[in-house]
Amino acid sequence: MASVGLSGTLSSSIGNLTHLRTMLLQNNQLSGDIPAEIGKLSELLTLDLSGNEFIGQIPSSLGFLTNLTYLRLSRNKLSGRIPKSVADLTGLSFLDLSFNNLSGPTSKILAKDYSVAGNTFLCSSSSQICMHIPKPVNETNSITRVSSHHHHRVIAVIIGVSCTFVVSVMLLVCWVHWYRSRLLFTSYVQQDCEFNIGHLKRFTFRELQTATSNFNSKNILGRGGFGVVYKGFLPNRTAVAVKRLRDPNFTGEMQFQTEVEMIGLAVHRNLLRLYGFCMTPEERLLVYPFMPNGSVADRLRDTGQEKPSLDWSKRMHIALGAARGLLYLHEQCNPKIIHRDVKAANILLDESFEAIVGDFGLAKLLDPRDSHVTTAVRGTVGHIAPEYLSTGQSSEKTDVFGFGILLLELITGQKAFHAGNGLVQKGMILETVRTLYEEKRLEVLVDRDLKGRFSAEELEKAVELALHCTRSNPELRPKMSEVLKTLEGISGQRECLEMSQCGMEPCEGQTFSFSRNFIDVHEDSSFIIEAIELSGPR
Repeated sequence: MASVGLSGTLSSSIGNLTHLRTMLLQNNQLSGDIPAEIGKLSELLTLDLSGNEFIGQIPSSLGFLTNLTYLRLSRNKLSGRIPKSVADLTGLSFLDLSFNNLSGPTSKILAKDYSVAGNTFLCSSSSQICMHIPKPVNETNSITRVSSHHHHRVIAVIIGVSCTFVVSVMLLVCWVHWYRSRLLFTSYVQQDCEFNIGHLKRFTFRELQTATSNFNSKNILGRGGFGVVYKGFLPNRTAVAVKRLRDPNFTGEMQFQTEVEMIGLAVHRNLLRLYGFCMTPEERLLVYPFMPNGSVADRLRDTGQEKPSLDWSKRMHIALGAARGLLYLHEQCNPKIIHRDVKAANILLDESFEAIVGDFGLAKLLDPRDSHVTTAVRGTVGHIAPEYLSTGQSSEKTDVFGFGILLLELITGQKAFHAGNGLVQKGMILETVRTLYEEKRLEVLVDRDLKGRFSAEELEKAVELALHCTRSNPELRPKMSEVLKTLEGISGQRECLEMSQCGMEPCEGQTFSFSRNFIDVHEDSSFIIEAIELSGPR
């Protein structure tokens, strides 16, 4: 329920939703205290209350949420200290408490990445001066009116001197930061100086050379229109993926850094997390966490004993996760981001086979023009929406088309285009699917690696959704929010069936369908195509 204009307070009965895993209420007008009962949500993984008007202290009960991965409370009016229980949460990938009214010393924050910028009176007891104004004690029997007046004057002088000192230090720090940044942008000699921008780290080129064994070809994870991806290890043995971008001079240095910061703010469970970047006059590199299970394309086409095929349940779960990530980019991210190259190779899988949408920022990062205007067509043939291929116009509906093709890839295990013996052939997988859907022979589509283990009902619903997403007219395609609702219906019905088989009370009211009347199986969207990837930044 992000960015939907909600107001009022957050009820303490939120603590009754004990199986809740994701709570997204950012960018509303919610006010009052954050209820302590939120600490009862022991299964919560993602909590985002940023961009509201919450007041009071951060509830220490948040420290009970040991499964929490992302916690964002930024841009509120929270005050007081950062609870030690929250600072001690070691499982957090990202903690954002920036731009509140937090104050006082804080213990060491153990989250992997965090931001506390914009809290004027927040300080570290070990390195900064904590402003503390003692309350005057009422001692009417021993202090006369004259001495009280003198005492107030002394306090006023002390406060004035302290404020002047603090402001001077802040101005000096800002000037040093600006001057240091100027040196980093203009001098290649000083590229080995590093600093953090928000929660993003600026890596030195030398660090990434060391991490990837000087960009050894044995460490290459993949190649694409954006450049080459290398596996690397940081000094603390953290595995990372380093993307060495092509055409580094395509964007200016300041613009590159600005866009990297914006992309770094897009934080969602189903989006690839950006650790940091490297920028020199000759190089542009991005650093991401390493995904141990590779991409969906790897799992669908390079299966073996070490990489077993994805079962039907996992494939539907992957589609669900990818839809959630794209929905965040389209409707919950500000400014919104259009991916422009949704395909199996760009959907990565973490250690739990959760879908992680990758490369979502490259279209914005490497193209200085707005993503909705006419640009040179970038992407992969077979995944490109007709209107984008013919006019260069891209929109959210361009991504919806790509998601429809991704869904068909998950169902069939095949690439989006047919190309045999190196010859150019007419038609794509989409044309075949439309024909089989009309003939009611969808079982022919299913990936043979599944060995018949799939739900015929779920198959029909998934194919209906894919055909709806890939309609030639972009205005007739659903929004990602509608796509997600349909997929959740498919997933919900499967869970209800499992509950029924276990003797539990079945669910009611699970509906999901796109009528055949609204799917034009005769749409002519076939092209003479070649099995190629269009090069260049997307």
